[in-house]
Amino acid sequence: MFPPSDLSATMTKSSTPAVSVSLAKVIIADDHPLFRSALGHALAATLKGEVLEAESFDALLALLLQHPQIELVFLDLNMPGNQGLTGLTAIRNQFPDILVVIVSANEQLHVVERAMSFGASAYVPKSAPMPDIISAVETVLGGDNWLPAHLQSAVSAQKNSLHQDFAHKLSQLTPQQFKVLRCIADGLLNKQIAFELDVQETTIKQHVSAILRKLGVINRTQAGVLFHDMLRADDEENLSEPNAL
Repeated sequence: MFPPSDLSATMTKSSTPAVSVSLAKVIIADDHPLFRSALGHALAATLKGEVLEAESFDALLALLLQHPQIELVFLDLNMPGNQGLTGLTAIRNQFPDILVVIVSANEQLHVVERAMSFGASAYVPKSAPMPDIISAVETVLGGDNWLPAHLQSAVSAQKNSLHQDFAHKLSQLTPQQFKVLRCIADGLLNKQIAFELDVQETTIKQHVSAILRKLGVINRTQAGVLFHDMLRADDEENLSEPNAL
């Protein structure tokens, strides 16, 4: 569903067909209204397509369900409902054809590298000038990945095969299994997950077994810790990588 990006090249070819820049439909997901407004005006002038806004991750998911024609999402890493890179992987799992551009004030190399490994099409610092943002949009819609020039070589050097391997394993999960894994990482028990997803507990047990097998871990605790640690995007340096992948 969302194969990891090849960071060994400055620009990498995406498997997603190129989209007409002038007709692209976009959602800006950010909890800062001034940023949404400024970016929205710039994109509307460039794309001449529909630009929608979401102030939370739940609002973003609702818009994606209401507007299946959306082709591009600008996603803030720090907004209500989005924990680290979990939102990115959730979108790539449930809506694999949608291109995701991360916009963040966080320019730490390990965060940028993880974002690209887990399926982002571009990573745009919020400090980037508007011409760079437009360049990112044009590049992504043209079928390539985009990084600012000052990060390209450093992110390639930061490439971590463990992140790309875990991204591949996540891509094997069904959308429902992904939701169960998120609940496991949040510490919920099977009965609680069943209530949350409105299914039978036996169904959750089947999903958990499949998740453990696909991730190559032996219990739900390992699965939850692995998911949490791999998708963190805070201000701490990398934790030691889990051994069981």
